[in-house]
Amino acid sequence: MEAALAEELLEIAQSTASPTLKVHNQVPGGVHCSGDLYDAYRINLHSRIASRVLMRMGVCHYQNENDIYDLVLAQPWEEWFGIDHTIRVDVTAIKSPLKSIEFTTLKIKDAVCDRFRDMYGKRPSVDTREPDMRIAGFLDQRQFIVYLDTSGEALFKRGWRTETGDAPLRENLAAGLLRVSGWKPGMPLFDPMCGSGTILCEAAQMVQGVPPGARRRFAFEKFHDFDPAPWQEMKAAIKANPLPTEPTIFGSDISGDMVAMTRHNLKNAGILFDVPLKQIEAQQVQAPTAQPGILLTNPPYGERIGVRGDSTLPEDDLAKSFYADFSKTLKQRFAGWTAYLFTADLGLPKLLRLKESRKTPFFNGALECRLFRFDMVAGFNRREEALPKEGPQQDN
Repeated sequence: MEAALAEELLEIAQSTASPTLKVHNQVPGGVHCSGDLYDAYRINLHSRIASRVLMRMGVCHYQNENDIYDLVLAQPWEEWFGIDHTIRVDVTAIKSPLKSIEFTTLKIKDAVCDRFRDMYGKRPSVDTREPDMRIAGFLDQRQFIVYLDTSGEALFKRGWRTETGDAPLRENLAAGLLRVSGWKPGMPLFDPMCGSGTILCEAAQMVQGVPPGARRRFAFEKFHDFDPAPWQEMKAAIKANPLPTEPTIFGSDISGDMVAMTRHNLKNAGILFDVPLKQIEAQQVQAPTAQPGILLTNPPYGERIGVRGDSTLPEDDLAKSFYADFSKTLKQRFAGWTAYLFTADLGLPKLLRLKESRKTPFFNGALECRLFRFDMVAGFNRREEALPKEGPQQDN
């Protein structure tokens, strides 16, 4: 989602009229940008796609753990937080020659604590569950970078989700899928396997103009020099969009519990307009609007396919029959729509007997996934009817 995030950061700089926020290069798993501390506030408040906003404290070439310790010890941590704050250290490594990431993590923690002990005779405590401050280390083959996390809890935790289904999408992944699909507020959007409603909640907040960080707290609010006045001004400057008079976002699911959960999550996310929801099997759905739009869904796969109802059938037969029926529904009832299916099942187009017009690789946690795009051209059905039927030919 790096390209989508870079695009979003440019939009945030423009929409908040920040003269200082500059977007630089994309790197695997992130985007480098620069600005003042208020820009970190802005990104935390407005970014739907970022997982964290990390502030770079120091960078060096390293040969061993002692080089890393020295760099971390030299950083002015006391300017940002105090001995009463709890800390946690996380390290990510790509092709690092160091033998133990756990040992490197320990060295970084020791360096932070030793700096405070040298200055004040006391050190901060470690709290791995709910730390006040998170310190992130990143290692590649030769370089080490240490960051202070301005976000706290990961940004996909928007603060509205209290209930989830079996395999919920992360909120920032749902937002990334919406962006990559090209959906914009005002366009019809339909999720026929909505689960706990993550895609619908993200889209509805975008329609209403609710920033993703409006309902949560951030680590930067605990920094020593945190100034609440500009932060409150930023939040006060949020202008909600006029509520739509006609529904444009629609959802359905086979499970009544999931439909109820989606309704609950939409309410928690502060959505004040109607998002029509139905309990219905995905194979039975109709296009919710006469105007074609975007169908975007995360269909059940692997263990999740069991929610289709018949656990007596082997999983593959169940999947084949479900996708054959769903494919017919798409062809017959969604002419002119663009269907996007996000799945870890890379053989999905074959199951649907449809040729994708695009496939975009994503990772859902450690799971490699694809966002498949299918253009539902008007006339699919007539073409199918014109094809010779399979089966034995009989002489008259």
